Amino acid sequence: MKWDKSDKQSLVQLAYASTIGIAMVLTIFGGLYFGAWLDRKLGTGHNYFMFLFLAIGVIVGFRNIYLVIQRSATDEEPVIRYIKSEQHRKRPPPGKT
Repeated sequence: MKWDKSDKQSLVQLAYASTIGIAMVLTIFGGLYFGAWLDRKLGTGHNYFMFLFLAIGVIVGFRNIYLVIQRSATDEEPVIRYIKSEQHRKRPPPGKT
């Protein structure tokens, strides 16, 4: 099977979308699990660490989403590379008065 450019681009976008989901789920549930484990280990009984690490997991998850989106946006080729290289943007030479 031969892949063309649009198929490859679709697969890359699918990989980015799955990365966003995995990053969000792992950080949130990782923080929740670690906080619950820490509460059990220290015997707090009020789930303080669970809520603290859940909030940290949510913040880190959204930060990861921001970084993935920022990274994918910088990978795209700019529409205009150099304004000076575009012939229609050059000014005509000034006329003699």
